Amino acid sequence: MKNGKVKGLLCLIVVLACVAVFGWFGYDTADDIKLGLDLAGGVSITYRTVIDNPSDTDMSDTIYKLQQRVQNYSTEAEVYQEGSNRINIDIPGVSDANTILEELGKPGSLSFIDPDGNVILTGDQVVRAEAGIMKDQTTGLDNYIVSLGFNEEGTQAFADATSAHIGEPIYIIYDNQIVSAPTVQTAITGGECYIEGMENYEAAQNLASTIRIGSLSLELEELRSQVVGARLGQDAIRTSLMAALIGFIIIAVFMIVVYRVPGVASVIALALYAGLEMILLSAFEVTLTLPGIAGIILSIGMAVDANVIIFTRIMEEIGVGKTVRSAIKTGFSKALSAIVDGNVTTLIAAAVLFLRGSGTVKGFATTLAIGIILSMFTALFVTRTALYALYDLGLQNVKLYGVKKDKAPTNFVGRKKVFFTISIAAILLGWVVMAGGAVTGRGALNWGMDFKGGTSTNVPFTTDMSLEEIDSQVIPVIREATGVTDVQQQKVAGTTEVIFRTQTLTVEQRQAMADALVEQFGVDNETITTENISGAISDEMKQDAIVAVIVATILMLLYIWFRFKDINFATSAVAALVHDVLVVLTFYAVARWSVGSTFIACMLTIVGYSINATIVIFDRIREHLQTKTAKQSLEELVNISITQTFTRSIYTSLTTFIMVFVLFILGVSSIREFALPLMAGIVCGTYSSVCVTGALWLVLTHKTKAMKAEKAAKEKAEKKAAK
Repeated sequence: MKNGKVKGLLCLIVVLACVAVFGWFGYDTADDIKLGLDLAGGVSITYRTVIDNPSDTDMSDTIYKLQQRVQNYSTEAEVYQEGSNRINIDIPGVSDANTILEELGKPGSLSFIDPDGNVILTGDQVVRAEAGIMKDQTTGLDNYIVSLGFNEEGTQAFADATSAHIGEPIYIIYDNQIVSAPTVQTAITGGECYIEGMENYEAAQNLASTIRIGSLSLELEELRSQVVGARLGQDAIRTSLMAALIGFIIIAVFMIVVYRVPGVASVIALALYAGLEMILLSAFEVTLTLPGIAGIILSIGMAVDANVIIFTRIMEEIGVGKTVRSAIKTGFSKALSAIVDGNVTTLIAAAVLFLRGSGTVKGFATTLAIGIILSMFTALFVTRTALYALYDLGLQNVKLYGVKKDKAPTNFVGRKKVFFTISIAAILLGWVVMAGGAVTGRGALNWGMDFKGGTSTNVPFTTDMSLEEIDSQVIPVIREATGVTDVQQQKVAGTTEVIFRTQTLTVEQRQAMADALVEQFGVDNETITTENISGAISDEMKQDAIVAVIVATILMLLYIWFRFKDINFATSAVAALVHDVLVVLTFYAVARWSVGSTFIACMLTIVGYSINATIVIFDRIREHLQTKTAKQSLEELVNISITQTFTRSIYTSLTTFIMVFVLFILGVSSIREFALPLMAGIVCGTYSSVCVTGALWLVLTHKTKAMKAEKAAKEKAEKKAAK
């Protein structure tokens, strides 16, 4: 019976290992994962209708026409509605990105005007506009033309106009400019005509494109656009996967060295976890973006957390004299509540990110949420199965599992005044620095383009240029090409890449800048990344950031209150979250880190991560409250709880920090911009969980008891006086 059980468990482990390998290396799985534009390269653009409340019919018609247009560039292009008056266009895998943006341009109004200035028809009555070549019957030469087709209403209007104006021009007006003025040769009554006389086929294509653009049902204006070179995306994938592999190996070695046999079980579970994540990304057709890769790598680090909680419990049970098998069973049982509560609160942050974030932030939230759910599954089921299998194989010696005995508690709460003072000082420093920045005109924070609008261009030069060379040689070229005087530059540490920020540039200005950099400095055009954001959308992002943090905080407070049945737990946990956000904000202010689109994801990740560590401590306090003796003080109880979970807090923070640090070292600039504050947040979250939350709960609990005692005494005195 025992041998059969062992064989069954071994078969299960082999199956799980095959799933992990298939997930990582399976051709179809990897090939089916949908890459975002920042990885595949291409164009992303967001339009807003000029009118505030367009009809559903007009929106549908405009989306359909844009979809037909962008299919010429890529069969994978997508056009979809966002909100009531926005249209997003994603065109992956294209190399002539700026050309596409220029052709799409700013879809505007198109009209056909007769010589007397009367509008004959408008662009929405044009159903077809195509470039073509027609042989001249006399000379045999190619005649470049644009053929047009009209709907029923347009056919009648054009027939009437051409019948009345034979020998006269019909003016085609786009955005208040004459783009063509063909002369009417004969009355056109069939709804089909052609414009001839183009100097070449390219000119015919340009005119046809302009007419197609103007035939949209709605006039649109550009809110945001992004151009990413495909080569840059491939580099990002390569470096991010390398970071994931290196981080995984480091964590695997760490877990085996520290936890021995349980560590081996956790590595098996983590390998399966990573493979399943790849499979689910493909199965649910999740669009994988750079922040999404960061979410996967971060969740690998966080997946260790559940295993550390379980293994710590197992070692404690062995320490009180239980057998290894009994300790394994009890360890999983006691760790369950902390694992569930910690991961649910992090899921809340991921859900808020998904609902309130932009496209790339949603990608991060999706991969993070998948990772959290998978980590719970692998920790609670796969790790357990693997651990029992290894035990039944004969690995039963206590030394292979480790023993953790209770030690004298460290007096954490006795130093609460010092800890509170450090926290308050760090927060005040941030406010002072932000106030100073606002007064001096630098700005309270180094607002990225996402929050203030403008154009950001990332340029990898062929050689490493000094700041003086950039100021004296590059910026003058950019100014001349774009006609913009205010050009800010920022070097990306450890690379030859420079980020140039300007006011919002037109497509023509962006193309002129790229051409000038290619010509003057030999820059590879396919590596240049451009992002354009209007002021309107940046204001919305600021509002979304504030709302996201507030909503996530409130939902977490309610959940913790519900689970722990004590408002003091919820209040102190949320206070610690606010503490972490404000301290990390201090880092942003002092270091002048760019506050961009990933700022929201970074803050909510820190919030979710910090609450996870806090709940582990609170879970231990709650457990000890149930067995508290009359002689034991609350101070002693809290110190014991923090001491018992201290190793878990350090190990989990260390493994997560390792993953993010490797990502920071190897990742591209946009990933580094996310990883750097996240590392600060991990350290801050660990500090607040260990040094602040327990002491804060103790202070609130004492105050609550004092208030209840005072109220009871007052009621007693009132009753006595009434007698």
